[in-house]
Amino acid sequence: MPRYYYKAVRLDGEEVEGEHEAADEAALILRLQSEGLLPLKTRSAGGFTAQLARRRQRSLQAKDIESLTRQLATLLESGLTLDRSLGVLTELTPEEHVTRVLADLQERVRGGATFSSALEAQGGQFPKLYVNMVRAGEASGALDQVLGRLADYLERSAELRGTVTSALVYPMILLVVAGLSVIMLLVFVVPQFTVLFEDMGAALPTPTRIVVGAGDLFRDYWWALLVLVALIAVVMERWLQNPDNRRAFDYRVMRLPLFGDLIWKMETARLCHTLSTLLKNGLPLLSGLNLAKEVVNNRKVGDGLDEVAEDLKHGRGLAEPLTSRAVLPQLALQMIRVGEESGTLDAMLAKVADIFDRETRTSVQRMLTLLEPALIIGLGVIVAGIIISILMAILGANELVF
Repeated sequence: MPRYYYKAVRLDGEEVEGEHEAADEAALILRLQSEGLLPLKTRSAGGFTAQLARRRQRSLQAKDIESLTRQLATLLESGLTLDRSLGVLTELTPEEHVTRVLADLQERVRGGATFSSALEAQGGQFPKLYVNMVRAGEASGALDQVLGRLADYLERSAELRGTVTSALVYPMILLVVAGLSVIMLLVFVVPQFTVLFEDMGAALPTPTRIVVGAGDLFRDYWWALLVLVALIAVVMERWLQNPDNRRAFDYRVMRLPLFGDLIWKMETARLCHTLSTLLKNGLPLLSGLNLAKEVVNNRKVGDGLDEVAEDLKHGRGLAEPLTSRAVLPQLALQMIRVGEESGTLDAMLAKVADIFDRETRTSVQRMLTLLEPALIIGLGVIVAGIIISILMAILGANELVF
């Protein structure tokens, strides 16, 4: 029987993790629930072969889940039953992998399973945050409303990611074109002058020798450079898989100018929007925070939230621990304090998320305003350096002739 790693939360908010043997992930989740645990993460504890096989299976993408959630919420709000709504989506969905998941969900619901347990049985296709929000909607009898909020949440999250990704496309294209331009100069243009210098028999200046050597390196050992880049990428990925290394990396990134501030605002928007949605769906603050912090990618912010969760268990509230540890920006902390004191924490968290969504877009534009000219100037400096090194050699050769 395969072994599975799990991370879960007790009813009192304490996090636990370990390994259990189970027939599959669905059986593991049922076992954890029977022990009074709320599963956060589950994954196979198998070796490389098991992980590779799992990666080869085509799973639901974020856009698939977002689309299904919105469509399912619309069908439920129109008065259709959950069983019938799943059947309609199965008939209308053209993608085979999505149809397969929908058919399995419908079969389990028809068999008497709750929708949340049917989602859990999909082998991790749906995030634990998603499943627990659906479970809260089932408990409150407002599944259609919860799915509507879930769809809004997924759309907002995708929009935030898309804003940053789209903004970085042009600088990445510019960087690639600049790099290729320099390589073409070194590989195709500089060698033409090298032949001329050899015929003159003049000793090349040091800058020229460096440029010629760089051209020879790219021309003769391009394959070795590609292997080196791939090797560095693999080593970095493996290095970051170590929790201590990832924590050290995240702490350094947060201290970077511009980038650190951008990441802080993104994490604030993501955390506040997630926690607001969870609280609106009826989850207690401690359980909601333990779930919401799973969406935080930066370990510096995550470590602060772990400490806040510990304080929350002892009744210190949310605003005071967040402020004492400076987990979030000052504006967010002040608004959360006001929301907690007025009893409108969920609504205030939503406002904080809106503000920092806009702040993130502003920071991205500000960063691009500085980054684009920097790339252009950098390319100009490199090209100018190559040209000057060639001119130095030509002028030196002319002096020897005269």
